[in-house]
Amino acid sequence: MDQLTQIISDINSILWGPWCLIPILVGTGIFFSFQLKFVQIRQFGRAFKHVFGNLSFNGEKAGNHGMTSFQSLATAIAAQVGTGNLAGVATAMVMGGPGAIFWMWLAAFFGMATIFSEAVLAQLYRSKDSEGKITGGPSYYISFGLGSKSMAALFSVLIIVALGFIGNMVQANSIADAFNKAFDVPTPVTGLVIITLAGFIFIGGIKRIASFAEKMVPLMACIYVLGAVYIMCIYWDHIIPSLENIFIGAFNPTAATGGVIGATIKEAIRYGVARGLFSNEAGMGSTPHAHAIARVDHPAQQGLASIIGLFIDTFIVLTATAMVIMVTDSLGAKNGDDFITGIALTQRAFSAGMGEAGAGFVAFCLFFAAFTTIIGWYFFACQNVKYLFGYKLVNAFSVVVLVFLMTGSFLKVNLVWELADMFNGLMVIPNIIAVIGLYKLVVKACNDYEGKFIRDERPAFGPSETLTGRLAKIHTVRRRKRKHSESTSNEE
Repeated sequence: MDQLTQIISDINSILWGPWCLIPILVGTGIFFSFQLKFVQIRQFGRAFKHVFGNLSFNGEKAGNHGMTSFQSLATAIAAQVGTGNLAGVATAMVMGGPGAIFWMWLAAFFGMATIFSEAVLAQLYRSKDSEGKITGGPSYYISFGLGSKSMAALFSVLIIVALGFIGNMVQANSIADAFNKAFDVPTPVTGLVIITLAGFIFIGGIKRIASFAEKMVPLMACIYVLGAVYIMCIYWDHIIPSLENIFIGAFNPTAATGGVIGATIKEAIRYGVARGLFSNEAGMGSTPHAHAIARVDHPAQQGLASIIGLFIDTFIVLTATAMVIMVTDSLGAKNGDDFITGIALTQRAFSAGMGEAGAGFVAFCLFFAAFTTIIGWYFFACQNVKYLFGYKLVNAFSVVVLVFLMTGSFLKVNLVWELADMFNGLMVIPNIIAVIGLYKLVVKACNDYEGKFIRDERPAFGPSETLTGRLAKIHTVRRRKRKHSESTSNEE
């Protein structure tokens, strides 16, 4: 088992290393930033207004016709804000120094353009399943956009394993571990609570998932950020020096920590970018499943909503964790000869500001962050189960997910964590190939939105023909031509 773990770890060091996924994902973000003329800057105000202009925590119920834009965004954020925001950032800072945060910010800035593109494509290629319900995601734009059903099927299998099974297993493990350390709660007890709550939401389908996300995600984020702000107010005089260390550490980690961590620039970039991308999920192909079913007047509107989702994930929640660690001087603390890292470091930092309640506060926040991620990831994986098999295996899939959640809550195996990283990395590849391959449609949709829709405040192709409708017709014609060509070839 140890040998297999080491093999997977070696694969991940290459996959998530400086010569594979990191330059691919960051490069994709830079590419789309220029292609879309930095839409994440130009349209940020409009994006903010779109998301929060008519905010309601009790919106119209989701159903066959999809979710509201805010419900879709909340479901996406539910998946994004998880252990990476509370534990992953701490690990990145220990391995790469405070400068890792700068590289997280930079990756997130360019990632906004990538996630905008994913959301737009998800809207353009969304479809209806066998029961007439709106559905969509990378499998659809890979299949109908690139015309590669085999690559779409590969992506679906990878995301089912990566998020539905292994990913949710490690989320449950994080929750159980945090409650065990903070309150001595037996891990099997925590596991039972997790599967009971998760099962209740799974049974309710899209309606219950949307209702849960739109209420719980804003509450979870606000409570955690307010706790972080409280601590920063106590250590207000450490804020400026901490920010200085982040920027200094990005280019000179030794100067930022006095050599305590022993990080290099290469490690600051590697761990900052890798953990940042793992947290915000830009380019991974997960969040498009939520954005695909949003009810919007134009595909680009949900693209703008996705930008706000990434902003909240990285520049607010993740930064809140980093700043608490910095202002409380917790970075570099040791337990014996080893540096304290992960969720233990975050708990130590919050305990410095809140006293004994700090560890419990982080444990509860981690519970809600990881639990909402479980719900979001289940939903994403379930969409791919439907894509591959229809509805006949959905119930069986739900049961298997609950088994993995229970197992993960008390079985802490390093191999599982390494497998999660590997499958998360592998599912990026087919998604990025499709997103880049279809970039002209993203640019066209963005230009259409800015040049016609905003100015006229109506769909660009007339009241009954939106951009989505026009593309649907185009692909219907293409499919007919392809079938005709195949039948002709067979006759010959």
